[in-house]
Amino acid sequence: MSLARRCSRTACGRSAVNTLTYVYAEQIAVLGPLATYAEPHAYDLCDAHSERLSAPRGWEVLRLASDKPARGPSSDDLLALADAVREAARPPEPPAPLHSTDDPQRGEKRGHLRVFSSD
Repeated sequence: MSLARRCSRTACGRSAVNTLTYVYAEQIAVLGPLATYAEPHAYDLCDAHSERLSAPRGWEVLRLASDKPARGPSSDDLLALADAVREAARPPEPPAPLHSTDDPQRGEKRGHLRVFSSD
């Protein structure tokens, strides 16, 4: 399943770039940048359908300017992707030993065998 949102118009398979909402009390159709989340009472539209949008007679169309001048990934997106790939390619850390061989009182490592004098 694709995570990209599609145009709400019937038989249009293009990617949505704008969201259309209506303010019924003021008879205004608001067309703005694609909303973060899909809302049940809003319509996601592609570029072609956004340009040809018309409102009912007597209604005003308010077109909000997009804050994104260019489409596609930004340089921050590409750097984040490169960092994620580097992190995924990093070899795993060696597993920690099952039994500790550290002597907490002396701050030294000790072996499994110890020699005691019989004096």
